[in-house]
Amino acid sequence: MKRISFSPYFLFAFIFFFWGLAYLTPPSPEFPIAPPDAVQSLEEADTEYIYRRAYFTNLKREEVLKHYQHAFGNVKILGIEIPSYRLSYPPEEAYSIIRDQTRSVYLEEIVHPFRESFYVNGFVPKVEKDDIWYKGVHYDQKITVRYVPSDKNIRIVVFALSLTVLTLIVKQSIDALIKLIKSLI
Repeated sequence: MKRISFSPYFLFAFIFFFWGLAYLTPPSPEFPIAPPDAVQSLEEADTEYIYRRAYFTNLKREEVLKHYQHAFGNVKILGIEIPSYRLSYPPEEAYSIIRDQTRSVYLEEIVHPFRESFYVNGFVPKVEKDDIWYKGVHYDQKITVRYVPSDKNIRIVVFALSLTVLTLIVKQSIDALIKLIKSLI
């Protein structure tokens, strides 16, 4: 009778796959709430897409980003906090990431790797003609946020394929290294 043996590569991939499933299978978080004292824009361009919203606020950039980092970035799965990262983009990218004709001074992304992303775009006027008025009230900035959820099944397929390729690359690299060391000895 032939005995089945598990290679360390397979065991590593097996353990990592189930850890990945625990990370990837919970549903995406809800759209984060607006910052305190922010007023949601009801302008047509700001309400045409369910995953994009705009707000008028007097908060500063760091206060807005801190709010969304807390609201979106602090997600727990099985009592363990999911890591989130903040990525900064040039403001010119707002045209393709948020919406064409979006004015921008800063654009940042809060991301859960292999899961969802949340973009925060802020426009702070530099000259008086760009001052922000909405319904007769003056605001320091307009923020436009975009939520990019991902489908659970697609996350799992991409992760499984990535893990398979990674396992094969690691196995081939270690085998080649062992072969090279043996040829040098």
